[in-house]
Amino acid sequence: MTSYDEVPDALTIGKRIRQLRTQRGMTLDALGSAIGRAASQVSVLENGKREPKLSDLKTVAKALGVPLDALLTAEAPSKRAALEIALERAMRGPLFSSLGLPTLPVRRSLSDEAIETILGLHTELDRLHRERAATPEEARRANTELRQQMRRQNNYFAELETEAKRLLAAVGHTGGPLSQRLTAELAAHLGFSLHYVADLPASTRSVTDLRNGRVYLPVKADGDPRSTLLQALASHVLGLAEPRDYAEFLRQRVETNYLSAALLVPEDDAVAFLTTAKAQKQLSVEDLRDAFAVPYETAAHRFTNLSTEHFDIPVHFLKVHESGAISKAYENDKAQFPTDALGAVEGQLVCRYWSARQVFAVEDRFSPYHQYTDKPGGTYWCTSSIQTTAQGAFSVSVGTPFAHAKWFRGRDTTNRQVSTCPDDACCRRAPEGLASAWAGNALPNARMQSSLLAAMPAGTFTGVDSTEVYTFLEQHAPRAKTKLALTD
Repeated sequence: MTSYDEVPDALTIGKRIRQLRTQRGMTLDALGSAIGRAASQVSVLENGKREPKLSDLKTVAKALGVPLDALLTAEAPSKRAALEIALERAMRGPLFSSLGLPTLPVRRSLSDEAIETILGLHTELDRLHRERAATPEEARRANTELRQQMRRQNNYFAELETEAKRLLAAVGHTGGPLSQRLTAELAAHLGFSLHYVADLPASTRSVTDLRNGRVYLPVKADGDPRSTLLQALASHVLGLAEPRDYAEFLRQRVETNYLSAALLVPEDDAVAFLTTAKAQKQLSVEDLRDAFAVPYETAAHRFTNLSTEHFDIPVHFLKVHESGAISKAYENDKAQFPTDALGAVEGQLVCRYWSARQVFAVEDRFSPYHQYTDKPGGTYWCTSSIQTTAQGAFSVSVGTPFAHAKWFRGRDTTNRQVSTCPDDACCRRAPEGLASAWAGNALPNARMQSSLLAAMPAGTFTGVDSTEVYTFLEQHAPRAKTKLALTD
Protein backbone atom coordinates (compact mmCIF):
# COMPACT_ATOMS: atom_id res chain seq x y z
CA MET A 1 0.00 0.00 0.00
CA THR A 2 1.28 3.45 -0.84
CA SER A 3 2.30 5.62 2.10
CA TYR A 4 1.29 9.26 2.32
CA ASP A 5 2.62 12.38 3.94
CA GLU A 6 0.75 13.86 6.87
CA VAL A 7 -0.13 16.92 4.79
CA PRO A 8 -2.18 16.03 1.68
CA ASP A 9 -0.85 17.06 -1.71
CA ALA A 10 -2.84 18.48 -4.62
CA LEU A 11 -3.53 15.00 -6.02
CA THR A 12 -5.12 13.73 -2.79
CA ILE A 13 -7.17 16.90 -2.34
CA GLY A 14 -8.36 16.69 -5.95
CA LYS A 15 -9.47 13.07 -5.53
CA ARG A 16 -11.45 14.01 -2.42
CA ILE A 17 -13.18 16.86 -4.23
CA ARG A 18 -14.09 14.56 -7.13
CA GLN A 19 -15.40 11.84 -4.78
CA LEU A 20 -17.56 14.29 -2.81
CA ARG A 21 -18.84 15.95 -6.00
CA THR A 22 -19.88 12.66 -7.61
CA GLN A 23 -21.46 11.43 -4.36
CA ARG A 24 -23.71 14.49 -4.49
CA GLY A 25 -24.55 14.02 -8.15
CA MET A 26 -22.95 17.31 -9.11
CA THR A 27 -21.42 17.93 -12.52
CA LEU A 28 -18.25 19.92 -13.11
CA ASP A 29 -20.41 22.76 -14.40
CA ALA A 30 -22.59 22.70 -11.29
CA LEU A 31 -19.64 22.83 -8.88
CA GLY A 32 -18.00 25.48 -11.03
CA SER A 33 -21.09 27.67 -10.88
CA ALA A 34 -21.33 27.20 -7.11
CA ILE A 35 -17.78 28.44 -6.56
CA GLY A 36 -17.67 31.00 -9.37
CA ARG A 37 -15.17 29.09 -11.52
CA ALA A 38 -15.28 27.56 -15.00
CA ALA A 39 -15.73 23.78 -15.25
CA SER A 40 -12.25 23.54 -16.77
CA GLN A 41 -10.78 25.13 -13.65
CA VAL A 42 -12.62 22.63 -11.45
CA SER A 43 -11.22 19.81 -13.62
CA VAL A 44 -7.66 21.11 -13.16
CA LEU A 45 -8.28 21.22 -9.41
CA GLU A 46 -9.64 17.66 -9.30
CA ASN A 47 -6.73 16.35 -11.36
CA GLY A 48 -4.25 17.85 -8.92
CA LYS A 49 -2.53 19.89 -11.61
CA ARG A 50 -2.21 22.99 -9.44
CA GLU A 51 -1.82 23.66 -5.75
CA PRO A 52 -5.16 24.94 -4.42
CA LYS A 53 -5.34 28.06 -2.29
CA LEU A 54 -6.85 27.75 1.15
CA SER A 55 -9.49 30.33 0.26
CA ASP A 56 -10.54 28.26 -2.77
CA LEU A 57 -10.76 25.11 -0.66
CA LYS A 58 -13.00 26.86 1.86
CA THR A 59 -15.32 27.89 -1.00
CA VAL A 60 -15.34 24.34 -2.43
CA ALA A 61 -16.02 22.80 1.00
CA LYS A 62 -18.96 25.16 1.51
CA ALA A 63 -20.37 24.31 -1.93
CA LEU A 64 -20.08 20.59 -1.19
CA GLY A 65 -21.58 20.99 2.28
CA VAL A 66 -18.62 19.55 4.18
CA PRO A 67 -16.13 20.97 6.70
CA LEU A 68 -12.74 22.04 5.37
CA ASP A 69 -11.07 19.12 7.18
CA ALA A 70 -12.93 16.73 4.86
CA LEU A 71 -10.75 18.02 2.00
CA LEU A 72 -7.52 18.15 3.96
CA THR A 73 -7.41 14.55 5.17
CA ALA A 74 -4.09 13.01 4.10
CA GLU A 75 -5.58 9.55 3.49
CA ALA A 76 -6.86 8.76 0.01
CA PRO A 77 -10.67 8.50 -0.16
CA SER A 78 -10.60 4.90 -1.49
CA LYS A 79 -8.29 2.11 -2.58
CA ARG A 80 -8.91 3.00 -6.22
CA ALA A 81 -8.10 6.65 -5.53
CA ALA A 82 -4.89 5.60 -3.75
CA LEU A 83 -3.82 3.64 -6.81
CA GLU A 84 -4.62 6.51 -9.14
CA ILE A 85 -2.70 8.96 -6.94
CA ALA A 86 0.33 6.66 -6.84
CA LEU A 87 0.25 6.30 -10.63
CA GLU A 88 -0.06 10.04 -11.16
CA ARG A 89 2.86 10.65 -8.81
CA ALA A 90 4.98 8.10 -10.62
CA MET A 91 4.23 9.60 -14.05
CA ARG A 92 5.11 13.08 -12.79
CA GLY A 93 8.40 11.90 -11.31
CA PRO A 94 11.87 12.22 -12.85
CA LEU A 95 12.26 8.48 -13.49
CA PHE A 96 9.16 8.22 -15.68
CA SER A 97 10.09 11.42 -17.49
CA SER A 98 13.53 10.01 -18.30
CA LEU A 99 11.94 7.06 -20.10
CA GLY A 100 10.42 9.30 -22.78
CA LEU A 101 7.07 7.52 -22.59
CA PRO A 102 3.71 9.25 -23.02
CA THR A 103 1.63 9.59 -19.87
CA LEU A 104 -1.16 7.09 -19.47
CA PRO A 105 -4.67 8.55 -19.10
CA VAL A 106 -6.12 7.32 -15.82
CA ARG A 107 -9.62 6.33 -16.90
CA ARG A 108 -12.22 4.11 -15.26
CA SER A 109 -11.53 1.51 -17.93
CA LEU A 110 -8.00 1.10 -16.57
CA SER A 111 -8.33 -1.75 -14.08
CA ASP A 112 -6.85 -1.84 -10.58
CA GLU A 113 -4.73 -4.81 -11.62
CA ALA A 114 -3.25 -2.89 -14.54
CA ILE A 115 -2.36 0.06 -12.32
CA GLU A 116 -0.78 -2.25 -9.73
CA THR A 117 1.30 -3.91 -12.46
CA ILE A 118 2.51 -0.56 -13.78
CA LEU A 119 3.38 0.60 -10.26
CA GLY A 120 5.24 -2.65 -9.62
CA LEU A 121 7.34 -2.17 -12.76
CA HIS A 122 8.01 1.45 -11.82
CA THR A 123 9.12 0.44 -8.31
CA GLU A 124 11.53 -2.13 -9.70
CA LEU A 125 12.95 0.37 -12.20
CA ASP A 126 13.40 2.86 -9.38
CA ARG A 127 15.22 0.24 -7.30
CA LEU A 128 17.56 -0.59 -10.17
CA HIS A 129 18.33 3.08 -10.79
CA ARG A 130 19.07 3.66 -7.10
CA GLU A 131 21.27 0.58 -7.04
CA ARG A 132 23.26 1.81 -10.03
CA ALA A 133 23.52 5.23 -8.41
CA ALA A 134 25.09 3.66 -5.31
CA THR A 135 28.56 4.78 -6.37
CA PRO A 136 31.49 5.71 -4.16
CA GLU A 137 30.58 9.35 -4.85
CA GLU A 138 27.07 8.76 -3.49
CA ALA A 139 28.55 7.05 -0.43
CA ARG A 140 30.85 9.99 0.26
CA ARG A 141 27.99 12.45 -0.16
CA ALA A 142 25.80 10.49 2.25
CA ASN A 143 28.64 10.19 4.74
CA THR A 144 29.27 13.94 4.59
CA GLU A 145 25.62 14.65 5.39
CA LEU A 146 25.67 12.15 8.25
CA ARG A 147 28.81 13.70 9.72
CA GLN A 148 27.15 17.13 9.60
CA GLN A 149 24.16 15.75 11.48
CA MET A 150 26.45 14.20 14.10
CA ARG A 151 28.22 17.55 14.50
CA ARG A 152 24.90 19.35 15.05
CA GLN A 153 24.07 17.04 17.96
CA ASN A 154 27.64 16.85 19.30
CA ASN A 155 27.86 13.17 18.35
CA TYR A 156 25.43 12.44 21.19
CA PHE A 157 22.29 10.31 20.69
CA ALA A 158 20.08 10.69 23.77
CA GLU A 159 17.56 8.07 22.64
CA LEU A 160 20.29 5.45 22.25
CA GLU A 161 21.73 6.28 25.67
CA THR A 162 18.26 5.74 27.14
CA GLU A 163 17.89 2.43 25.32
CA ALA A 164 21.28 1.27 26.59
CA LYS A 165 20.29 2.07 30.18
CA ARG A 166 17.06 0.13 29.78
CA LEU A 167 18.88 -2.94 28.48
CA LEU A 168 21.56 -2.80 31.16
CA ALA A 169 18.95 -2.53 33.90
CA ALA A 170 17.12 -5.54 32.47
CA VAL A 171 20.15 -7.79 33.07
CA GLY A 172 21.00 -6.35 36.47
CA HIS A 173 24.10 -4.39 35.51
CA THR A 174 25.14 -2.45 38.60
CA GLY A 175 28.01 -0.38 37.21
CA GLY A 176 31.44 -0.55 35.67
CA PRO A 177 32.44 -2.57 32.60
CA LEU A 178 29.95 -4.89 30.95
CA SER A 179 31.24 -8.41 31.50
CA GLN A 180 31.08 -11.19 28.91
CA ARG A 181 28.67 -13.01 31.23
CA LEU A 182 26.23 -10.09 31.28
CA THR A 183 26.64 -9.68 27.53
CA ALA A 184 25.53 -13.28 27.06
CA GLU A 185 22.67 -12.74 29.53
CA LEU A 186 21.55 -9.74 27.52
CA ALA A 187 21.33 -11.97 24.45
CA ALA A 188 19.24 -14.46 26.43
CA HIS A 189 17.03 -11.65 27.74
CA LEU A 190 16.31 -10.65 24.14
CA GLY A 191 15.44 -14.25 23.28
CA PHE A 192 18.64 -15.39 21.57
CA SER A 193 21.01 -18.29 22.13
CA LEU A 194 24.64 -17.99 21.02
CA HIS A 195 26.33 -20.35 18.57
CA TYR A 196 29.99 -20.09 17.63
CA VAL A 197 30.75 -21.53 14.20
CA ALA A 198 33.76 -21.87 11.92
CA ASP A 199 31.80 -21.59 8.67
CA LEU A 200 30.26 -18.13 9.07
CA PRO A 201 29.69 -16.59 5.60
CA ALA A 202 32.77 -14.60 4.64
CA SER A 203 30.71 -11.49 3.84
CA THR A 204 29.32 -11.26 7.39
CA ARG A 205 30.52 -10.53 10.94
CA SER A 206 27.57 -12.37 12.48
CA VAL A 207 24.25 -13.83 11.35
CA THR A 208 21.03 -13.60 13.37
CA ASP A 209 18.34 -16.23 12.91
CA LEU A 210 15.16 -14.39 13.92
CA ARG A 211 12.95 -17.42 13.32
CA ASN A 212 14.78 -19.66 15.79
CA GLY A 213 16.26 -17.02 18.10
CA ARG A 214 19.91 -17.73 17.36
CA VAL A 215 22.96 -15.53 16.88
CA TYR A 216 25.85 -17.12 14.97
CA LEU A 217 29.29 -15.74 15.75
CA PRO A 218 32.79 -16.56 14.51
CA VAL A 219 34.90 -18.90 16.60
CA LYS A 220 37.76 -16.42 16.28
CA ALA A 221 36.48 -12.86 16.45
CA ASP A 222 38.51 -9.85 15.38
CA GLY A 223 38.94 -7.55 18.36
CA ASP A 224 36.60 -7.54 21.36
CA PRO A 225 34.18 -10.52 21.07
CA ARG A 226 31.55 -8.57 23.00
CA SER A 227 31.40 -5.91 20.30
CA THR A 228 30.40 -8.28 17.51
CA LEU A 229 27.60 -9.77 19.62
CA LEU A 230 26.39 -6.39 20.87
CA GLN A 231 26.27 -5.00 17.35
CA ALA A 232 24.13 -7.95 16.28
CA LEU A 233 21.82 -7.44 19.26
CA ALA A 234 21.71 -3.68 18.62
CA SER A 235 20.50 -4.28 15.07
CA HIS A 236 17.65 -6.38 16.45
CA VAL A 237 16.76 -3.93 19.24
CA LEU A 238 16.68 -1.03 16.78
CA GLY A 239 14.48 -3.02 14.39
CA LEU A 240 16.82 -2.47 11.45
CA ALA A 241 15.94 -3.85 8.02
CA GLU A 242 17.87 -4.09 4.76
CA PRO A 243 18.95 -0.50 4.04
CA ARG A 244 17.42 1.13 0.97
CA ASP A 245 20.35 3.42 0.19
CA TYR A 246 23.77 4.50 1.38
CA ALA A 247 22.42 7.15 3.71
CA GLU A 248 20.31 4.57 5.56
CA PHE A 249 23.14 2.04 5.56
CA LEU A 250 25.55 4.53 7.12
CA ARG A 251 22.97 5.73 9.66
CA GLN A 252 22.29 2.13 10.70
CA ARG A 253 26.00 1.49 11.12
CA VAL A 254 26.43 4.58 13.30
CA GLU A 255 23.41 3.67 15.44
CA THR A 256 24.43 0.04 16.00
CA ASN A 257 28.01 1.04 16.83
CA TYR A 258 26.76 3.77 19.16
CA LEU A 259 24.35 1.52 21.05
CA SER A 260 26.99 -1.19 21.32
CA ALA A 261 29.49 1.30 22.76
CA ALA A 262 26.87 2.72 25.13
CA LEU A 263 26.40 -0.79 26.52
CA LEU A 264 30.14 -1.43 26.84
CA VAL A 265 30.82 1.98 28.39
CA PRO A 266 27.59 2.98 30.20
CA GLU A 267 26.91 6.71 30.22
CA ASP A 268 26.39 7.24 33.96
CA ASP A 269 29.52 5.29 34.92
CA ALA A 270 31.64 6.90 32.21
CA VAL A 271 30.49 10.42 33.06
CA ALA A 272 31.25 9.85 36.75
CA PHE A 273 34.70 8.49 35.86
CA LEU A 274 35.46 11.39 33.48
CA THR A 275 34.13 13.98 35.95
CA THR A 276 36.67 12.85 38.52
CA ALA A 277 39.44 12.84 35.93
CA LYS A 278 38.52 16.33 34.72
CA ALA A 279 38.55 17.69 38.25
CA GLN A 280 42.08 16.34 38.58
CA LYS A 281 42.98 17.63 35.09
CA GLN A 282 43.80 14.06 34.11
CA LEU A 283 41.39 13.28 31.27
CA SER A 284 42.79 10.39 29.27
CA VAL A 285 41.38 8.12 26.57
CA GLU A 286 43.75 5.40 27.77
CA ASP A 287 42.30 5.50 31.28
CA LEU A 288 38.76 5.27 29.89
CA ARG A 289 39.86 2.28 27.83
CA ASP A 290 41.39 0.54 30.83
CA ALA A 291 38.53 1.35 33.22
CA PHE A 292 35.94 -0.28 30.95
CA ALA A 293 38.10 -2.95 29.30
CA VAL A 294 37.36 -1.87 25.73
CA PRO A 295 39.56 -1.31 22.66
CA TYR A 296 41.22 2.09 22.35
CA GLU A 297 39.07 3.07 19.35
CA THR A 298 35.88 2.31 21.30
CA ALA A 299 37.10 4.45 24.19
CA ALA A 300 37.99 7.28 21.80
CA HIS A 301 34.58 7.12 20.14
CA ARG A 302 32.85 7.05 23.50
CA PHE A 303 34.82 10.05 24.70
CA THR A 304 33.60 12.07 21.71
CA ASN A 305 30.01 11.02 22.53
CA LEU A 306 30.24 12.44 26.03
CA SER A 307 32.86 15.20 26.06
CA THR A 308 30.80 18.03 24.58
CA GLU A 309 27.40 16.97 25.92
CA HIS A 310 28.57 16.63 29.52
CA PHE A 311 31.79 18.68 29.79
CA ASP A 312 31.48 21.38 27.11
CA ILE A 313 34.74 20.23 25.55
CA PRO A 314 34.70 20.39 21.73
CA VAL A 315 36.74 17.63 20.10
CA HIS A 316 37.78 15.98 16.88
CA PHE A 317 38.34 12.30 16.18
CA LEU A 318 40.47 10.74 13.44
CA LYS A 319 41.23 7.20 12.39
CA VAL A 320 44.04 7.32 9.83
CA HIS A 321 45.68 4.52 7.87
CA GLU A 322 49.48 4.31 7.87
CA SER A 323 49.33 5.57 4.27
CA GLY A 324 47.94 8.84 5.65
CA ALA A 325 44.40 8.34 4.34
CA ILE A 326 41.48 9.13 6.65
CA SER A 327 39.31 6.14 7.48
CA LYS A 328 36.91 7.81 9.94
CA ALA A 329 36.55 11.38 11.11
CA TYR A 330 34.40 13.59 13.31
CA GLU A 331 34.76 17.14 14.58
CA ASN A 332 32.82 19.83 16.37
CA ASP A 333 35.87 21.91 17.30
CA LYS A 334 36.39 23.50 13.85
CA ALA A 335 39.44 21.39 13.10
CA GLN A 336 39.85 21.77 9.35
CA PHE A 337 40.01 18.31 7.79
CA PRO A 338 41.06 17.85 4.16
CA THR A 339 38.04 17.32 1.90
CA ASP A 340 37.25 16.47 -1.69
CA ALA A 341 34.98 18.50 -3.99
CA LEU A 342 31.90 16.91 -2.38
CA GLY A 343 33.02 17.87 1.12
CA ALA A 344 33.89 14.26 1.95
CA VAL A 345 36.78 13.57 4.33
CA GLU A 346 37.21 9.80 4.10
CA GLY A 347 40.11 8.79 1.84
CA GLN A 348 41.77 12.22 1.98
CA LEU A 349 45.39 12.51 3.12
CA VAL A 350 46.00 14.10 6.51
CA CYS A 351 48.77 16.65 6.83
CA ARG A 352 52.01 14.83 7.60
CA TYR A 353 52.66 17.25 10.49
CA TRP A 354 49.48 16.33 12.40
CA SER A 355 49.84 13.91 15.30
CA ALA A 356 47.76 11.34 13.38
CA ARG A 357 50.73 11.03 10.98
CA GLN A 358 53.60 11.89 13.31
CA VAL A 359 52.74 9.03 15.65
CA PHE A 360 53.81 6.47 13.05
CA ALA A 361 57.41 7.71 13.37
CA VAL A 362 57.48 7.12 17.12
CA GLU A 363 59.22 3.90 18.20
CA ASP A 364 57.27 3.59 21.46
CA ARG A 365 53.89 2.30 20.33
CA PHE A 366 52.87 1.23 23.82
CA SER A 367 52.50 4.75 25.23
CA PRO A 368 50.14 7.39 23.83
CA TYR A 369 51.65 10.16 21.73
CA HIS A 370 50.74 13.78 22.52
CA GLN A 371 51.32 16.82 20.32
CA TYR A 372 50.42 20.47 19.86
CA THR A 373 49.87 21.52 16.26
CA ASP A 374 49.69 25.13 15.14
CA LYS A 375 47.10 25.19 12.36
CA PRO A 376 45.58 28.04 10.33
CA GLY A 377 42.51 27.94 12.59
CA GLY A 378 44.45 27.91 15.85
CA THR A 379 46.51 25.59 18.00
CA TYR A 380 45.21 22.11 18.81
CA TRP A 381 46.35 19.50 21.30
CA CYS A 382 45.98 15.88 20.28
CA THR A 383 46.58 12.41 21.66
CA SER A 384 47.20 9.51 19.26
CA SER A 385 47.67 5.78 19.54
CA ILE A 386 48.34 3.08 16.95
CA GLN A 387 46.38 -0.12 16.49
CA THR A 388 47.35 -2.93 14.14
CA THR A 389 44.70 -4.71 12.06
CA ALA A 390 44.54 -7.13 9.14
CA GLN A 391 44.18 -4.06 6.89
CA GLY A 392 47.37 -2.48 8.24
CA ALA A 393 48.24 -0.06 11.02
CA PHE A 394 45.89 2.80 11.93
CA SER A 395 46.33 5.76 14.23
CA VAL A 396 43.36 6.75 16.39
CA SER A 397 43.44 10.35 17.56
CA VAL A 398 41.37 12.63 19.76
CA GLY A 399 42.10 16.34 19.75
CA THR A 400 40.78 19.60 21.18
CA PRO A 401 41.54 23.32 20.87
CA PHE A 402 44.41 24.69 22.96
CA ALA A 403 42.06 26.32 25.50
CA HIS A 404 40.72 22.90 26.54
CA ALA A 405 44.05 21.03 26.64
CA LYS A 406 44.37 21.99 30.33
CA TRP A 407 41.97 19.19 31.28
CA PHE A 408 44.04 16.40 29.72
CA ARG A 409 46.98 14.31 30.83
CA GLY A 410 49.78 14.87 28.34
CA ARG A 411 49.17 18.60 28.04
CA ASP A 412 52.78 19.19 29.13
CA THR A 413 54.19 17.58 26.00
CA THR A 414 57.00 19.37 24.21
CA ASN A 415 56.05 17.87 20.86
CA ARG A 416 54.94 20.68 18.57
CA GLN A 417 54.45 21.00 14.82
CA VAL A 418 53.25 23.68 12.44
CA SER A 419 50.75 22.89 9.69
CA THR A 420 49.56 25.30 7.02
CA CYS A 421 47.40 22.72 5.22
CA PRO A 422 45.35 22.95 3.05
CA ASP A 423 48.10 25.10 1.55
CA ASP A 424 49.95 22.82 -0.89
CA ALA A 425 53.26 24.29 0.20
CA CYS A 426 52.81 22.73 3.64
CA CYS A 427 53.42 19.08 2.84
CA ARG A 428 51.81 18.16 -0.46
CA ARG A 429 54.37 19.80 -2.72
CA ALA A 430 57.96 18.62 -2.67
CA PRO A 431 60.60 21.13 -1.51
CA GLU A 432 61.98 23.17 -4.38
CA GLY A 433 65.49 21.67 -4.26
CA LEU A 434 64.20 18.12 -4.21
CA ALA A 435 61.68 18.78 -6.94
CA SER A 436 64.25 20.39 -9.27
CA ALA A 437 66.60 17.44 -8.78
CA TRP A 438 64.05 14.76 -9.55
CA ALA A 439 61.33 16.33 -11.71
CA GLY A 440 61.23 14.34 -14.93
CA ASN A 441 63.55 11.66 -13.54
CA ALA A 442 61.09 9.71 -11.40
CA LEU A 443 58.50 7.24 -12.66
CA PRO A 444 56.62 5.74 -9.70
CA ASN A 445 54.22 2.84 -10.26
CA ALA A 446 51.15 3.79 -8.23
CA ARG A 447 49.26 1.22 -6.20
CA MET A 448 45.67 1.10 -7.43
CA GLN A 449 43.13 1.42 -4.66
CA SER A 450 41.01 -1.70 -4.76
CA SER A 451 37.77 0.27 -4.44
CA LEU A 452 38.60 3.01 -6.94
CA LEU A 453 36.95 1.48 -10.00
CA ALA A 454 35.10 -1.42 -8.45
CA ALA A 455 31.45 -1.77 -9.31
CA MET A 456 29.10 -2.18 -6.40
CA PRO A 457 27.92 -5.77 -5.80
CA ALA A 458 24.74 -6.78 -7.58
CA GLY A 459 21.65 -7.31 -5.44
CA THR A 460 22.11 -5.66 -2.05
CA PHE A 461 24.82 -3.02 -2.26
CA THR A 462 26.03 -3.90 1.24
CA GLY A 463 27.83 -6.83 -0.36
CA VAL A 464 26.27 -9.55 1.80
CA ASP A 465 25.80 -12.77 -0.18
CA SER A 466 22.16 -13.58 0.63
CA THR A 467 22.29 -17.05 -0.92
CA GLU A 468 25.32 -17.90 1.21
CA VAL A 469 23.60 -16.57 4.34
CA TYR A 470 20.32 -18.42 3.69
CA THR A 471 22.18 -21.66 2.99
CA PHE A 472 24.14 -21.19 6.20
CA LEU A 473 20.95 -20.69 8.22
CA GLU A 474 19.33 -23.71 6.59
CA GLN A 475 22.29 -25.88 7.56
CA HIS A 476 22.38 -24.63 11.16
CA ALA A 477 18.65 -24.37 11.90
CA PRO A 478 17.66 -26.49 14.99
CA ARG A 479 15.15 -28.65 13.15
CA ALA A 480 14.92 -31.36 10.55
CA LYS A 481 16.82 -30.18 7.53
CA THR A 482 14.68 -29.30 4.54
CA LYS A 483 15.89 -29.81 1.03
CA LEU A 484 16.97 -26.66 -0.69
CA ALA A 485 15.07 -26.08 -3.89
CA LEU A 486 18.03 -24.79 -5.84
CA THR A 487 18.05 -24.87 -9.58
CA ASP A 488 20.86 -24.15 -11.95
